[in-house]
Amino acid sequence: MQTLDSEFKPGLEGVIAAETRLSRVDGQLGELIIAGYPLETLAPNATFEEVVYLLWNSRRPNKDELDAFKAELAQLRDLPEATLTLLEAIAIQQKPAMDALRMVAGTLDLDQPNLSPRDGAKLTLARLPTAVAAYHRLVTGKAPVQPIPDLSHAANYLYMLTGIRPTPAQTKGMETYLNTVVDHGLNASTFAARVIIATQSDMLSAVVGAIGALKGPLHGGAPGPALDMVFEIGSAERAEPYLRDKIEQGERLMGFGHRVYKVRDPRADVLGVAAESMFESMAADSPEGYELYTLALAVEEKAIELLEEYKPGRKLQTNVEFYTALLLHGLGLPTDLFSPTFAISRAAGWMAHCFEQLETKRLIRPKARFVGDIHSSWD
Repeated sequence: MQTLDSEFKPGLEGVIAAETRLSRVDGQLGELIIAGYPLETLAPNATFEEVVYLLWNSRRPNKDELDAFKAELAQLRDLPEATLTLLEAIAIQQKPAMDALRMVAGTLDLDQPNLSPRDGAKLTLARLPTAVAAYHRLVTGKAPVQPIPDLSHAANYLYMLTGIRPTPAQTKGMETYLNTVVDHGLNASTFAARVIIATQSDMLSAVVGAIGALKGPLHGGAPGPALDMVFEIGSAERAEPYLRDKIEQGERLMGFGHRVYKVRDPRADVLGVAAESMFESMAADSPEGYELYTLALAVEEKAIELLEEYKPGRKLQTNVEFYTALLLHGLGLPTDLFSPTFAISRAAGWMAHCFEQLETKRLIRPKARFVGDIHSSWD
C-alpha cells in the first residue's frame, strides 16, 4: 500500500506552495497589499503601467523608466494578421468572449517567436486588450479599431472598444479597476501560470493556461449576475421583498460574501469610490446611469442588512463582483466582456508570479495518494 509522509489536503487547501512579494491577502482584516502598498492607496493613484512596472521590477519606475515602458508597450499593440483572421472566424460562430480569448491568446506571438520571458511578457500584456477589443467589435458587426500610441493602456482599451477617445473620468475608472484586480495571492489561475512556467515553458503558454483556469465559473466569479440582480429589482422599494425571497429560497446573493474575506472585500471599497466618482461625473449627460448607481447603493445596503438578519455572524459583505459589474457597466462594457477585461489586468499579475517562479528554478510537482485497486495479474 502506498503511503505518504504528509497529510492529504484536498485542493491543496491551506498548503503554502510559494513565497511571494507580490500581494498579501488578509481575509480576517479585509486587507490587500500589492507589492508593499495598501490597495486603497495604490489603485486610485497609480497608472496601470506604474503598477505593472512595480510588480515586475520590485520597485516604482522613475519618469524616464515609465516613459520608456509605456512607449514599448504602445509599439507592441498591433496584432498579427493571422490572429485577426482567427478572430474573424470565431466571431462568425458568435463564441463567448472568454472562449475567443482562450483560442487566440496562443497566437499573439506569431510574428515574434522565441522571445525571452521578459519580452514575451511585454508583448502579451500589450496585445491582450487589442485582441479582446477587436473580437468585441467583430462579434457586434463592426471593424476593429487600430490602437494609437498616445493613449495609456487603460484609455487605449476603451478607445479600441468604442472608437471614441474616453473622457478622463472614464479612463480613471478603467485604470482604477485594472489596478484593483491585478493580483490577489495564489489563486487558481495564478497557480496554473506558476505550474506551467516552472517547467521552463514560455510566458505566453503560462498565460494561456491561466486564462483557461480563469474561464471556469468556480474561479472567474459572477460580476454579470450581480448587476442582473440590480436590474431585476428595478426600484429601491422592491429591494427588500426581492432579496428576502432570494435568501428564503436558499439562493446566493451575487456580489456578496467571499471565500477569503470574512469582512468587507477591500477591492469593493476601492471600486465603490471609483464608481461614485465616475457616475457623478456622468450624472448630467447620463441621468439614467446615475439612477442605476443610486439603486445599486440601495440594493447593497438592504442586502447587507438582510444577510446579517438571516445569517447572523457570517459577516457576508459586499465583494469585488458587485462594484466590478457596476463600474464596467457604467463604462459601457457588456457583461460578456467583464471576465476578459479582468484577464487583461490579471495577466500582469500572472506574469509577475512567473518571474518569481523562474527565480526559484524549481519544478512544481506535488504528490498524489493512490486509492485504486491493485490486481495480482492480468489473467
